[in-house]
Amino acid sequence: METITEQSLTQPWSREEFEAQLRAKSRRYHIHHPYHRAMYAGELNREQIQGWVANRYYYQIQIPIKDAAIMANCADREVRLHWVQRILDHDGHEGDAGGIEAWLQLAEAVGLKREEVIDQRHVLPGVRFAVDAYVNFARRAPWQESTCSSLTELFAPEIHQSRLDSWPDHYPWIKDSGLSYFRKRLSEARRDVEHGLRITLDHFRTREAQERALDILQFKLDVLWSMLDAMTMAYLHNTPPFHSCPDPVQSP
Repeated sequence: METITEQSLTQPWSREEFEAQLRAKSRRYHIHHPYHRAMYAGELNREQIQGWVANRYYYQIQIPIKDAAIMANCADREVRLHWVQRILDHDGHEGDAGGIEAWLQLAEAVGLKREEVIDQRHVLPGVRFAVDAYVNFARRAPWQESTCSSLTELFAPEIHQSRLDSWPDHYPWIKDSGLSYFRKRLSEARRDVEHGLRITLDHFRTREAQERALDILQFKLDVLWSMLDAMTMAYLHNTPPFHSCPDPVQSP
Protein backbone atom coordinates (compact mmCIF):
# COMPACT_ATOMS: atom_id res chain seq x y z
CA MET A 1 0.00 0.00 0.00
CA GLU A 2 1.31 3.42 -0.95
CA THR A 3 2.15 5.85 1.79
CA ILE A 4 0.69 9.34 1.79
CA THR A 5 4.02 10.69 0.57
CA GLU A 6 4.15 8.21 -2.32
CA GLN A 7 0.59 9.06 -3.29
CA SER A 8 1.42 12.75 -3.31
CA LEU A 9 4.20 12.08 -5.82
CA THR A 10 1.87 10.33 -8.27
CA GLN A 11 -1.40 12.19 -7.81
CA PRO A 12 -2.03 14.79 -10.54
CA TRP A 13 -1.80 18.41 -9.58
CA SER A 14 -5.01 20.38 -9.75
CA ARG A 15 -5.35 22.75 -12.67
CA GLU A 16 -4.35 25.64 -10.43
CA GLU A 17 -1.39 23.77 -8.95
CA PHE A 18 -0.17 22.72 -12.39
CA GLU A 19 -0.35 26.29 -13.69
CA ALA A 20 1.58 27.46 -10.64
CA GLN A 21 4.29 24.88 -11.38
CA LEU A 22 4.55 26.13 -14.98
CA ARG A 23 4.74 29.75 -13.89
CA ALA A 24 7.39 28.91 -11.30
CA LYS A 25 9.73 28.13 -14.20
CA SER A 26 10.12 31.90 -14.57
CA ARG A 27 13.11 31.70 -12.24
CA ARG A 28 15.00 30.02 -15.11
CA TYR A 29 13.91 32.50 -17.76
CA HIS A 30 16.70 34.19 -19.70
CA ILE A 31 15.81 37.56 -18.22
CA HIS A 32 18.09 36.37 -15.40
CA HIS A 33 21.04 35.57 -17.69
CA PRO A 34 24.10 37.77 -17.05
CA TYR A 35 23.99 39.00 -20.65
CA HIS A 36 20.47 40.29 -20.17
CA ARG A 37 21.26 41.67 -16.72
CA ALA A 38 24.12 43.65 -18.24
CA MET A 39 21.82 44.82 -21.02
CA TYR A 40 19.24 46.20 -18.60
CA ALA A 41 21.91 47.82 -16.47
CA GLY A 42 23.25 49.74 -19.46
CA GLU A 43 26.57 47.89 -19.36
CA LEU A 44 26.67 46.62 -22.95
CA ASN A 45 28.50 48.50 -25.67
CA ARG A 46 27.31 49.08 -29.21
CA GLU A 47 28.89 45.91 -30.61
CA GLN A 48 27.38 43.76 -27.87
CA ILE A 49 23.91 45.15 -28.50
CA GLN A 50 24.35 44.66 -32.22
CA GLY A 51 25.54 41.09 -31.71
CA TRP A 52 22.45 40.29 -29.68
CA VAL A 53 20.12 41.80 -32.28
CA ALA A 54 21.82 40.05 -35.20
CA ASN A 55 21.72 36.66 -33.49
CA ARG A 56 18.17 36.97 -32.23
CA TYR A 57 17.14 37.61 -35.83
CA TYR A 58 17.79 33.93 -36.54
CA TYR A 59 15.39 33.04 -33.75
CA GLN A 60 12.77 35.44 -35.11
CA ILE A 61 12.76 34.01 -38.62
CA GLN A 62 12.50 30.44 -37.32
CA ILE A 63 9.47 31.12 -35.12
CA PRO A 64 6.89 31.02 -37.96
CA ILE A 65 8.57 27.86 -39.28
CA LYS A 66 8.19 26.34 -35.81
CA ASP A 67 4.56 27.38 -35.70
CA ALA A 68 3.90 25.97 -39.18
CA ALA A 69 5.35 22.65 -37.97
CA ILE A 70 2.96 22.64 -35.02
CA MET A 71 0.02 23.26 -37.33
CA ALA A 72 1.17 20.54 -39.74
CA ASN A 73 1.02 18.03 -36.87
CA CYS A 74 -2.31 19.27 -35.50
CA ALA A 75 -5.59 17.70 -36.63
CA ASP A 76 -7.67 20.07 -34.50
CA ARG A 77 -9.16 22.74 -36.75
CA GLU A 78 -10.06 25.06 -33.89
CA VAL A 79 -6.48 25.04 -32.64
CA ARG A 80 -5.15 25.76 -36.14
CA LEU A 81 -7.55 28.67 -36.55
CA HIS A 82 -6.02 30.28 -33.47
CA TRP A 83 -2.44 29.20 -34.01
CA VAL A 84 -2.14 30.55 -37.54
CA GLN A 85 -2.26 34.08 -36.11
CA ARG A 86 1.23 33.54 -34.72
CA ILE A 87 2.58 33.02 -38.21
CA LEU A 88 0.84 36.14 -39.44
CA ASP A 89 2.20 38.11 -36.49
CA HIS A 90 5.76 37.31 -37.55
CA ASP A 91 5.55 37.04 -41.32
CA GLY A 92 3.09 39.89 -41.70
CA HIS A 93 -0.15 40.32 -43.61
CA GLU A 94 -2.10 43.09 -45.26
CA GLY A 95 -1.94 46.13 -43.02
CA ASP A 96 0.82 44.72 -40.79
CA ALA A 97 4.42 44.25 -41.93
CA GLY A 98 4.93 41.72 -39.14
CA GLY A 99 7.44 41.00 -36.41
CA ILE A 100 10.32 39.98 -38.67
CA GLU A 101 10.19 43.33 -40.44
CA ALA A 102 9.95 45.07 -37.07
CA TRP A 103 13.08 43.21 -35.97
CA LEU A 104 14.92 44.36 -39.08
CA GLN A 105 13.94 47.91 -38.19
CA LEU A 106 15.43 47.30 -34.75
CA ALA A 107 18.62 46.09 -36.43
CA GLU A 108 18.83 49.30 -38.43
CA ALA A 109 18.10 51.33 -35.30
CA VAL A 110 21.16 49.84 -33.55
CA GLY A 111 23.38 50.59 -36.54
CA LEU A 112 23.35 47.33 -38.48
CA LYS A 113 22.72 47.15 -42.20
CA ARG A 114 19.66 45.22 -43.22
CA GLU A 115 21.54 42.98 -45.62
CA GLU A 116 24.13 41.89 -43.04
CA VAL A 117 21.37 40.73 -40.75
CA ILE A 118 19.35 38.96 -43.44
CA ASP A 119 22.35 37.03 -44.75
CA GLN A 120 23.02 35.78 -41.20
CA ARG A 121 26.77 36.42 -41.33
CA HIS A 122 26.82 37.24 -37.62
CA VAL A 123 24.83 34.23 -36.42
CA LEU A 124 26.96 32.18 -34.01
CA PRO A 125 27.09 28.38 -34.34
CA GLY A 126 25.83 27.95 -30.77
CA VAL A 127 22.82 30.16 -31.46
CA ARG A 128 22.02 28.34 -34.70
CA PHE A 129 22.34 24.96 -33.00
CA ALA A 130 20.01 25.92 -30.15
CA VAL A 131 17.34 27.44 -32.39
CA ASP A 132 17.45 24.52 -34.82
CA ALA A 133 16.99 22.11 -31.92
CA TYR A 134 13.81 23.98 -30.98
CA VAL A 135 12.42 23.88 -34.51
CA ASN A 136 13.28 20.19 -34.89
CA PHE A 137 11.50 19.44 -31.62
CA ALA A 138 8.36 21.15 -32.95
CA ARG A 139 8.54 19.11 -36.15
CA ARG A 140 8.82 15.76 -34.40
CA ALA A 141 6.88 16.07 -31.16
CA PRO A 142 3.11 15.73 -30.75
CA TRP A 143 1.56 19.13 -31.34
CA GLN A 144 0.42 19.42 -27.73
CA GLU A 145 4.04 19.08 -26.57
CA SER A 146 5.22 21.63 -29.12
CA THR A 147 2.51 23.96 -27.89
CA CYS A 148 3.77 23.53 -24.35
CA SER A 149 7.30 24.43 -25.43
CA SER A 150 6.00 27.84 -26.51
CA LEU A 151 4.92 28.68 -22.97
CA THR A 152 8.03 30.72 -22.28
CA GLU A 153 5.61 33.41 -23.51
CA LEU A 154 4.26 33.32 -19.96
CA PHE A 155 7.29 35.37 -19.01
CA ALA A 156 7.79 37.37 -22.22
CA PRO A 157 5.78 40.53 -21.42
CA GLU A 158 8.13 41.26 -18.52
CA ILE A 159 11.22 40.99 -20.70
CA HIS A 160 9.74 43.17 -23.44
CA GLN A 161 8.68 45.81 -20.93
CA SER A 162 12.11 45.82 -19.32
CA ARG A 163 13.67 46.67 -22.69
CA LEU A 164 11.19 49.47 -23.26
CA ASP A 165 11.88 50.82 -19.78
CA SER A 166 15.67 50.62 -19.78
CA TRP A 167 16.91 51.08 -23.33
CA PRO A 168 15.92 54.73 -23.89
CA ASP A 169 17.91 55.80 -20.81
CA HIS A 170 20.91 53.50 -21.19
CA TYR A 171 21.21 53.47 -24.99
CA PRO A 172 19.93 56.82 -26.29
CA TRP A 173 21.79 56.19 -29.55
CA ILE A 174 19.20 53.53 -30.47
CA LYS A 175 16.43 55.12 -32.51
CA ASP A 176 13.03 54.93 -30.84
CA SER A 177 11.46 53.59 -34.03
CA GLY A 178 13.43 50.40 -33.52
CA LEU A 179 11.56 49.57 -30.31
CA SER A 180 8.26 48.93 -32.08
CA TYR A 181 8.83 45.16 -32.01
CA PHE A 182 8.79 45.11 -28.21
CA ARG A 183 5.67 47.27 -28.05
CA LYS A 184 3.95 44.99 -30.54
CA ARG A 185 4.79 41.82 -28.67
CA LEU A 186 3.43 43.06 -25.34
CA SER A 187 -0.16 42.44 -26.42
CA GLU A 188 0.55 39.55 -28.79
CA ALA A 189 2.40 37.52 -26.17
CA ARG A 190 -0.39 37.92 -23.62
CA ARG A 191 -2.95 36.73 -26.18
CA ASP A 192 -0.80 33.75 -27.19
CA VAL A 193 -0.22 32.74 -23.57
CA GLU A 194 -3.94 32.45 -22.90
CA HIS A 195 -4.41 30.02 -25.79
CA GLY A 196 -1.25 27.96 -25.27
CA LEU A 197 -1.77 27.69 -21.53
CA ARG A 198 -5.32 26.46 -21.98
CA ILE A 199 -4.15 23.71 -24.35
CA THR A 200 -1.44 22.61 -21.92
CA LEU A 201 -3.70 22.57 -18.87
CA ASP A 202 -6.33 20.59 -20.78
CA HIS A 203 -3.97 18.03 -22.27
CA PHE A 204 -1.46 17.19 -19.54
CA ARG A 205 -3.77 15.66 -16.97
CA THR A 206 -1.84 12.87 -15.24
CA ARG A 207 1.06 13.57 -12.89
CA GLU A 208 3.47 11.87 -15.29
CA ALA A 209 2.21 14.02 -18.16
CA GLN A 210 2.43 17.18 -16.06
CA GLU A 211 6.03 16.39 -15.15
CA ARG A 212 6.70 15.87 -18.85
CA ALA A 213 5.25 19.30 -19.58
CA LEU A 214 7.60 20.89 -17.05
CA ASP A 215 10.53 19.12 -18.71
CA ILE A 216 9.44 20.42 -22.12
CA LEU A 217 9.19 23.96 -20.81
CA GLN A 218 12.64 23.58 -19.27
CA PHE A 219 13.97 22.45 -22.65
CA LYS A 220 12.76 25.70 -24.21
CA LEU A 221 14.27 27.69 -21.35
CA ASP A 222 17.54 25.86 -22.03
CA VAL A 223 17.36 26.90 -25.69
CA LEU A 224 17.03 30.57 -24.79
CA TRP A 225 19.73 30.40 -22.13
CA SER A 226 22.16 28.58 -24.44
CA MET A 227 21.75 31.28 -27.08
CA LEU A 228 22.93 33.85 -24.57
CA ASP A 229 25.78 31.64 -23.45
CA ALA A 230 27.09 31.63 -27.03
CA MET A 231 26.76 35.42 -27.24
CA THR A 232 28.51 35.84 -23.91
CA MET A 233 31.53 33.92 -25.14
CA ALA A 234 31.70 35.86 -28.38
CA TYR A 235 30.85 39.40 -27.28
CA LEU A 236 31.61 39.64 -23.56
CA HIS A 237 34.61 37.32 -23.24
CA ASN A 238 35.90 38.09 -26.74
CA THR A 239 36.25 34.41 -27.61
CA PRO A 240 34.18 33.95 -30.77
CA PRO A 241 33.92 30.52 -32.41
CA PHE A 242 37.21 29.13 -33.72
CA HIS A 243 39.14 32.12 -32.33
CA SER A 244 41.99 29.81 -31.29
CA CYS A 245 42.27 28.05 -34.63
CA PRO A 246 45.01 29.16 -37.05
CA ASP A 247 43.97 30.71 -40.30
CA PRO A 248 43.79 28.17 -43.11
CA VAL A 249 46.78 28.05 -45.41
CA GLN A 250 46.02 29.91 -48.58
CA SER A 251 46.48 27.82 -51.71
CA PRO A 252 48.81 29.37 -54.32
